Order: sequence, then structure tokens, then C-alpha cells
Amino acid sequence: MDASDRISSGGNGMITAYHRPHSLDEALTLLSRRNPATYPLGGGTLLSHGGPEAIEVVDLQGLGLDHIEHVGNAIQVGATVTLQALLEYEDLPPALQPALKLEAPLNLRNAATVAGTIVAADGRSTFTTILLALDARLTFMNPQSGSSDLGDFLPLRARILPGTLITGIEVPTNANLAFEYVSRTPADKPIVCAALAQWQSGRTRLALGGYGSTPLLAMDGTEADGLEAAARNVFHEASDPWGSADYRMDVAATLAGRCLEALTP
Repeated sequence: MDASDRISSGGNGMITAYHRPHSLDEALTLLSRRNPATYPLGGGTLLSHGGPEAIEVVDLQGLGLDHIEHVGNAIQVGATVTLQALLEYEDLPPALQPALKLEAPLNLRNAATVAGTIVAADGRSTFTTILLALDARLTFMNPQSGSSDLGDFLPLRARILPGTLITGIEVPTNANLAFEYVSRTPADKPIVCAALAQWQSGRTRLALGGYGSTPLLAMDGTEADGLEAAARNVFHEASDPWGSADYRMDVAATLAGRCLEALTP
């Protein structure tokens, strides 16, 4: 995860010390400190949002977390891989490409890390929406190694324990994947986006973005029956300055239907 992203989501502070550890153990020791608060530093894309609280940062660049590797039915992505590096990866599922382009413009994609983007994501994050549909998993250390479904992690981001470090993300490649969105302009963050993943077993996961503090899982079932109704139900209270709940409900159902059509032979 990225210190700047953590700062932007509530931990505003001015940086008073910079650390560049040479091992994961050293990084975890530094991150476990509470006074002053110490955060991991990845791409540093939001460090200009500082505040009065003193913080220290731990640079992750020297820890070998910038790898991308296709292993079995998943792509293993290190925490400090940039969005642009992932976009350019040759085995990336095609539907992830537009989601990554919508997540941030080129200059930010060259700096923003995958872990930092997930930690800082709100409901309009196209990258996080499509990862939620794929049932991606995060790996972490704190100091023991572990993993967590992205869907379990997102609601708990504000309660990440000191000394916890996201080390990577596992992106499944054995599902058919479709992505659709509606926005004010082609390059704008979406008002509504839909990501649909289907496995050969029939398992179907629909995730919706465009509203609130996190993308939402609308369906995780053994088949696609009721997909459009599930999409509508998720947004029944989704009103904000960008759109009304009624509008989002209608659009979500339409986009979910388009995704299903794209995956139907």
C-alpha cells in the first residue's frame, strides 16, 4: 500500500522522516511503530495532500515487490507494480485494459502502484471494480504471511493494523471477463460501471462501481439468472451529485445485460 494513498483517506500528515529498508522484516518493524505514525510509500502520487500531523514513510522500492508473473490460472502482481506496467503486461486479460486506462491518466499510471490504488479506491475505481468481479486475492505480511479476498479487505481498510504490509495481488485468468461503463466523457471516471466474470463451472460474479466508498458485489452465484435484477438492487439508494438512484439502477441493469451478452457464445 502507498503512504500517500493512506494519507488521502484520512491520515493527513507532513512527512518528517523517510526510511528505505533493505528487507521485508526491516520494513515491517518500521511500519509497526505507532508514534509517530509510519506508512508505506509506493508511488507517492498523493503526497501533496499533507497536513499538520507528523508521519514517517517507508519506501518499498528496494523490496522486490515489483514483479509480474503468470502462474497457473492467475497473474501474481507485486504490490509496487505500477498501473502502467500492469497495463502493458502481455498476458493481461483484455477487459482489464480499459479499466486501467480509466483509473488514472498516463502520468499517474506511471507512478501509482496497484496496492496503493486498492487502498485508496472509492466506489468509482474501475480497476478495483474489475478485481472484485474476478474475486482477486491480496497477500500480506504482519509479520506472518497471509491472504485475503479483496471483497473482505475493502470494508476493513480503515482498520489495517500497524505493521501490516500488502505484498501482492493474485488476479485470476481462468474466467471470462467483460467490462462496461457510462461516464460524462470517454476519459472520465464512470457514473456506473459493471464488471462480469464467469467461470466454466457456471460461477458468475458481477461487481458494480461508480458510487460510494467502495465498489459493490451484486452477484456471486452458480449461474447468471437474475443478473439484471441483482444489478438494480445494489443501487436502490445510490444517489449523489453525479446521478440519481433511479438512473443508476436502470444503467446498472443495462450494463450488466451487455456484459452477459458479450460473454454469451
